[in-house]
Amino acid sequence: MATIIINFKAYREGSGERAVALAKAVREVAEKADFYMAVAPSFLDISDILRNVEIDVFAQHTDAVGYGSNTGRIPPEMLKEKGIRGSLINHSERRLRLADIEFLVSRFRELGLTSVVCTNNVATTQAAAAFSPDYVAIEPPELIGSGIPVSKAEPEVVENSVKAAKKMDSEIRVLCGAGIATYEDVVAAMDLGADGVLLASGVVKAKDQKKALEELVGLR
Repeated sequence: MATIIINFKAYREGSGERAVALAKAVREVAEKADFYMAVAPSFLDISDILRNVEIDVFAQHTDAVGYGSNTGRIPPEMLKEKGIRGSLINHSERRLRLADIEFLVSRFRELGLTSVVCTNNVATTQAAAAFSPDYVAIEPPELIGSGIPVSKAEPEVVENSVKAAKKMDSEIRVLCGAGIATYEDVVAAMDLGADGVLLASGVVKAKDQKKALEELVGLR
């Protein structure tokens, strides 16, 4: 089953009560579609969503630390305790050092959390794949929020990233991000070998979020 993860970022349209409403919309659409769908809201909204919506929730970021004197940091163990499914790692808006990525992927594996490592090119994808995360999400930063899907603007990046990741570990699933907004974009990404998509503004900032979700999975 193909994967769709919706990143709420820090958009006003995906915060507070709106975050819970959007998570409910994702859940409702997921029940009708042949996709595994999950959400990545702000940390401030995670508890409310987990209390009110039966859906897998991912963190937008996790720090490469453990329990201890790490003020303002969020260790993987806290995600596990809260019932969070996993986390985005190394998003282009929250870059990490390679050593931190390796630490997090390894610790997630130990804790049974799902790792989604974001990358921006083929070389970075290959480096990240060497750690055997659950997912690698290829997102050229210049296309994020542009409305121009990477599967069309730079199809070779997606195709070569899929090859690079699978060469390192055939079990890794590859997501395509940046500019994804329509079912056509999702199909194009999967035609290039991707196992799904990671997106944000195409749904979160849509005037009608549920309609955008339905269009994304081909229900409209």
